[in-house]
Amino acid sequence: MGRQRGWGFTAEQKRQIWGWWKAGQTTSVIGRALQVNAGLVHYHLASDGGIVRASRRRRRTALTTHDREEIMRGLAMRTAPSAIARALDRAPSTITREIRRNGGVLEYRAGAADAAMWARAKRPQRCRLAEDARLCAVVAAQLLDDWSPCEIAARLVIEYPDDPTMRVSHETIYRTLYIQARGALKKELVAHLRRRHAIRRPRRDPLAPPRPSRIPDAVSIAARPAEVADRAVSGHWEGDLLAGAKNTHIGTLVERKSRFVLLIHVAGKDTTSVVNGLIREVQRLPAGLMRSLTWDRGHEMVQHHRFSVATDVAVYFCDPQSPWQRGSNENTNGLLRQYFPKGMSLAHLTQADLDAVADRLNRRPRETLGFRTPAEQLALDIAVTS
Repeated sequence: MGRQRGWGFTAEQKRQIWGWWKAGQTTSVIGRALQVNAGLVHYHLASDGGIVRASRRRRRTALTTHDREEIMRGLAMRTAPSAIARALDRAPSTITREIRRNGGVLEYRAGAADAAMWARAKRPQRCRLAEDARLCAVVAAQLLDDWSPCEIAARLVIEYPDDPTMRVSHETIYRTLYIQARGALKKELVAHLRRRHAIRRPRRDPLAPPRPSRIPDAVSIAARPAEVADRAVSGHWEGDLLAGAKNTHIGTLVERKSRFVLLIHVAGKDTTSVVNGLIREVQRLPAGLMRSLTWDRGHEMVQHHRFSVATDVAVYFCDPQSPWQRGSNENTNGLLRQYFPKGMSLAHLTQADLDAVADRLNRRPRETLGFRTPAEQLALDIAVTS
């Protein structure tokens, strides 16, 4: 399947690109499948902001290809338009307008008439925000205040309860931002969204088959014992990597019951560096203080078997794209941003630096612990079980 000259793709390639993109594939995967540079795929997707266009379909009440063929046969047999209308159960005006619009009685052709209908249906309709300057101004101002499209759409109903013209869906706001041809919201407003993607990635089809795991022999979180899920006993931890600038990372471990934190210096994000760092720090803990570890599906834990053999700790993996299954860890990573803000390189930090920050968090009272500190809660748990 050859590519067209220049930046273009054939119609079949475009169909495949959007189909794969809608299914959740990356531009790299799509590029390899088509044997083209991933940048060309990104360039094509960016023309529509990464938003998959709805497939075109005929309106339920519109004339069909079969209807137009019957009209052409009737005209060839010199049947009156009114009789054709009765046979098709249509209004006479619908048939006469169809004939007049497509060449008249002598020139009417079903194929040409159907093609002309699809061409006329391409006429662009103005975007909701482009039609209403007042609504557009309100939406733009709230985007500048870092409101999400969902928050804006919901708030409009509250602030303008008696004004139906001040309504817009969050999807329309997203489409207007990412499809600049609509000409209502400036592209710069994308920078005020929480996720500042250059193009909008579609949600994965819930009916699509699950992607194969990148982690060999991964044990699902569904197999985790009930005592882990309900935080009944201590010794069960959650883990993740906290990212810094220039591809630097630190490991974070949180004990689920007490919220006690360990920070781990890692030489890199590769699985060998991460697992080595985890083994080193976990072996410093008192025996039995870590019995299980729940991690996400990151490639850095490919060597989880080596970690389990070295530490006698079972490793469970969250479902794909389910960060809430490590809620304590995600919350702690948010607290750590006070000390390691986004954009800060973590390369200069030593294990001693990380231990000092962890100690500050472990001596900080938590509302979820009745304002006890994680260190106090963990000490209490150890005393109860010993």
